[in-house]
Amino acid sequence: MTKRSNSALPEAERYRLLVEAVTDYAIYMLDPTGIVTSWNIGAQNLKGYTAAEIVGRHFSCFYTEEDRLNGLPGRFLETAARESKYEGEGWRIRKDGSRFWAFVVIDPIRDPNGRLIGFAKITRDLTERKRVEEELQRSEERFRLLVEGVTDYAIYMLDTDGIVTNWNLGAERIKGYLRDEIVGRHFSQFYSEDDRTRGEPARGLETAAREGRFEIEGWRIRKDGTRFWANVVIDAIRDQNGALLGFAKITRDITERRATQDALDRARMDLLQSQKMEAIGKLTGGVAHDFNNLLTVVLSSLELLRRYVPDNPRAARLIDNAMQGAQRGATLTQRMLAFARRQELDVSPVDIPRLVHNMSDLLRRSLGPLIALEIRFPPDLDAAMVDAQQLETALLNLAINSRDAMPEGGLLVITARPGDDGDAPTAGRHIRLSIIDNGEGMNEQTLARASEPFFTTKGIGKGTGLGLSMVQGMIEQLGGQFRLASARGQGTTVELLLPSATRAAVAAEPVEAAAAAQTPPLTVLTVDDDALVLASSVAMLENLGHAVIPALNGGQALEKIVDEPAIDLVITDHAMPTMTGAELAQAIATCRPGLPVLLATGYAELAESEGGTLPRLSKPYRQEQLAAAISEAMRQRPPRSKL
Repeated sequence: MTKRSNSALPEAERYRLLVEAVTDYAIYMLDPTGIVTSWNIGAQNLKGYTAAEIVGRHFSCFYTEEDRLNGLPGRFLETAARESKYEGEGWRIRKDGSRFWAFVVIDPIRDPNGRLIGFAKITRDLTERKRVEEELQRSEERFRLLVEGVTDYAIYMLDTDGIVTNWNLGAERIKGYLRDEIVGRHFSQFYSEDDRTRGEPARGLETAAREGRFEIEGWRIRKDGTRFWANVVIDAIRDQNGALLGFAKITRDITERRATQDALDRARMDLLQSQKMEAIGKLTGGVAHDFNNLLTVVLSSLELLRRYVPDNPRAARLIDNAMQGAQRGATLTQRMLAFARRQELDVSPVDIPRLVHNMSDLLRRSLGPLIALEIRFPPDLDAAMVDAQQLETALLNLAINSRDAMPEGGLLVITARPGDDGDAPTAGRHIRLSIIDNGEGMNEQTLARASEPFFTTKGIGKGTGLGLSMVQGMIEQLGGQFRLASARGQGTTVELLLPSATRAAVAAEPVEAAAAAQTPPLTVLTVDDDALVLASSVAMLENLGHAVIPALNGGQALEKIVDEPAIDLVITDHAMPTMTGAELAQAIATCRPGLPVLLATGYAELAESEGGTLPRLSKPYRQEQLAAAISEAMRQRPPRSKL
């Protein structure tokens, strides 16, 4: 038999072959009253009736008894005739009485004069999709009505060479070509240049011809050059003898669904990143707390040891080196606690221009002679509610990062401007403090990871990877926001969004007092579950001239308070098992009202119930800091007349 070209057939014959080739859909015709006048193989497979059994019967026999009593079949035909289409889902009945969930489309068929001459009815079994929602979505995308009136799908036919032979309204809407502009041209023009180079159009036709069907998703090109994400199905069309006549091609624009899925994937990755950072923060905070205890022992022991070897220069140098190393360790723990947002912050109104100008010499020495430093501030800039010492450390860290990004020299600008920010994490006025360099900048991959803890692009031993994460943790702990912008070869801008100080806060800022007077000898109860820390505390207190009573836990401390009425002050660790320092303070308030309690801890943001109102001593501490904290705690003690 001579193979007939698809384009040689009358269009009506081509559509008839298209309909008869489809086996997954029931596609049949009704007269204006709803009598079945045609029946395809898909309808026979789906509903169980042969053409001889159903042609001539009313299509309402496919509906449930309840739907027939409610007049749904007739209403659906009326809707299709009135609105040019009916589309819906519902239960339908097969010949054997079993039910299936059907997706149904009814399109009115009219003659050239507009007179209704019948209906085209397409039914799809979506039972499995109803049971599994995800399968429902895929099935809905994969199987749709293949008729001219459908506008949600581009449905058209190709000859055996891939030449477009017809074009529906959906194809016109999705791809932008009118019928006369595209019929007779090769369908590969809908593909990107890369896809054409790889032979994707030919591969699709070859697969469909070999396997009967080809389905894929990918980018396709509209007439105006814009791209859309398409779901594509190509079915081979064959005559009764199996000869290939051409292909039926169905394209669905699913760009919105892909965008939704991409957004969902991004949100999922953001959630995973957030959970990872939270876990690292908890671990880092715990490790830093333990380091603070150890560093308290090391610093206090070295400080006391130095007093016993004043006349040995070599020993003094070794002790000084050890103390510098311990201080560096203390700085590292502060960075770790800043990242974990558990560091102690001393927040007060700070004049940012004055702070930056005061540290300008330090910044210039750190930057070196190849880098110019410019400081630009507007007049009358509000004070910021920050921890001045931590902000200085953050600025120094950022300046050193900029220096390392400008090995051949460059310019570092520190500037600020006032303004309200709708993106700020808290309401109210804010100050934008910016650190801008014209260094090498970062590529997208490095920028995405720059604030991760322990991530560094510096060589081994040249950075901890905690600098930016420390700055970010500290700023967010203040209620501000950390922003980082950079591009390769275009430098880096770090923006710190700091909360402004209110006028009341500035007015209430106390005037710096003179050094506290020497505290007279006291009887001090010191409590710590770490024996090393306890021994160090005892040694420092005794060196200050105080009588010391040690206790390893809250229970021992309460017993000693009962036995020793002469106790003047309690210094207690906070993070202890069984009874925390805050809980011990509450118990002391009950049995010895008015007895001062000094809470030693490395954590910030303790709630009132956790001792947030108690005098604090931040770990690690040296003897002079311990003495100052004792003086302040005793100064805040209420007069004995009020006890």
